[in-house]
Amino acid sequence: MRSAIVEFANDLLSLLLALAPWALWCVWWLFAVNWRQAWPMLAAGGWAPAVLLLVMASMAWAMIDARPCSCLGVLIVPNGWWQLGCLSTLAALALVCGWVQGRFAWTPPEISTEPPLEAHEHVAHH
Repeated sequence: MRSAIVEFANDLLSLLLALAPWALWCVWWLFAVNWRQAWPMLAAGGWAPAVLLLVMASMAWAMIDARPCSCLGVLIVPNGWWQLGCLSTLAALALVCGWVQGRFAWTPPEISTEPPLEAHEHVAHH
């Protein structure tokens, strides 16, 4: 009985560790990005550099890790295509997080990066 509990705990821990990067990715795009400002920027043409960056990153990844992917079990995905598919999935997940943020109005607070203005006295020197 005890080994079954330990085995279940190990399986649960390995599942949680495998899902942790995906959860962190979603938390970032849900709570750190203001999609109310990002959507108009993407609509005005900001999607083009994002797609170019995605394609370039997948090409670099394909050069670094040049092997086909047999992770689907039945189908072997050629080099280059599976990297593009993984990065496209991440981009699509970020867009879905933006939709969820807009749907539930989870806009993060505005944080000013400008230093505060110093107050100065208006004294007339004659």
